[in-house]
Amino acid sequence: MSISAAIAPHLPYLRRFARILSGSQSSGDAYVVATLESLIADPDGFDRSLQPKLALYRQFLAIWSTVNVGERPIDDGEHQASIEALTPLPRQAFLLATVEGFDVGDIGLVLGVDEAEVTALLDTAGREIADQIATDVLIIEDEPIIAMDIESLAEQLGHRVTGIARTHREAIAMAERSKPGLVLADVQLADGSSGLDAVNEILTGYDVPVIFVTAYPERLLTGERPEPTFLITKPFQAETLKAVISQALFFNARARRPDVLAAQA
Repeated sequence: MSISAAIAPHLPYLRRFARILSGSQSSGDAYVVATLESLIADPDGFDRSLQPKLALYRQFLAIWSTVNVGERPIDDGEHQASIEALTPLPRQAFLLATVEGFDVGDIGLVLGVDEAEVTALLDTAGREIADQIATDVLIIEDEPIIAMDIESLAEQLGHRVTGIARTHREAIAMAERSKPGLVLADVQLADGSSGLDAVNEILTGYDVPVIFVTAYPERLLTGERPEPTFLITKPFQAETLKAVISQALFFNARARRPDVLAAQA
């Protein structure tokens, strides 16, 4: 298969990625064009040992890092200032994970680093995002050890845990008292009550992003509304939860949107 045929399906996604990374469509497209020109000039530079999308993104980021294609203006969009505040490699790793959905191994191949370094880059991005939008967190979880683990991970990112609720009643009372900027909720609670019901009641009072952390994802993915957008399945990986917390707050910078967030772990 020719290089042009291999990369054609991925170009719209690369343009999206380039726009977010650079700050404007014109600047992003200029870097995409420069990438394509580099492939025309040196086809052997295209790494055919990788999947075409990974090879294309690797080529693009090599151009991004070494070639100055005009200005890189900051977009007026609500997220771009936050993106620009991240240091370069953590920003690239974060966007590859959150926008493109690449896993740690794929990000390593694109950036030319090992998986341990990718994890460190994502952790750095999470801390830098928290420096910009650190918030109060309410945890709704009836298992003490899991609650402590979640609390520790949130605090490592620079957030403040204002309460850990074990029941529906406690969750409502804590939310009314502290008005958290993020809620991390289990579904099945200690007294048999529902974390989903607690979240829905909280959302009637004010808007806040919610991440469900549960062993019962099938109870949420029913086709009914509201369904979560960010959902992590127990048992979870620490780095996964930290990345989703950062993603949820980053793309909800004011932490006051009405939708319930979720991401399948």
